[in-house]
Amino acid sequence: MPVKEDPLGMIDISPTAVSTIASRAVNQCYGVVGMANKNLANGIANLLSRDNQRGIEVAIEGDSVTIDVYVIVEYGVRIRAVAESVQHTVQFHVEKSLGLPVQAVNVYIQGLRLNKEKSE
Repeated sequence: MPVKEDPLGMIDISPTAVSTIASRAVNQCYGVVGMANKNLANGIANLLSRDNQRGIEVAIEGDSVTIDVYVIVEYGVRIRAVAESVQHTVQFHVEKSLGLPVQAVNVYIQGLRLNKEKSE
C-alpha cells in the first residue's frame, strides 16, 4: 500500500479504495454492460463475500498502480474503442483522486451481451 509522509501525519491508501474508484469509473464507460470475474473460483468467492468491487484487481508496487479490469461489453459496439475508453477513464479518475501514477490499466473482455431494449 502506498504511504505518503506529510508534516501532519501519514496517508495510507488501500487497494480497496483504488478498486472502488476504478469500479465507479468503469460503470461510466459507454458500451460496458457489466463486470465479470477473472475465473470461476473468483466468482464463487465474490458470491460468498458479496464483494462489490468484482472484476477489478489492483496491484500496488511502490508508488505506481496497475489495475486489471474484467468487463462484459454490449454486442455491436467496437470492442477496441470500449477498451480504450475504459483505460483512459480509469487512469484519469484514479490519478485525479489519489495523486498516484497509474502504470497500466489492463482490460480483459470476458464476454458480450445483447442489449434487451434493442432485441425487442
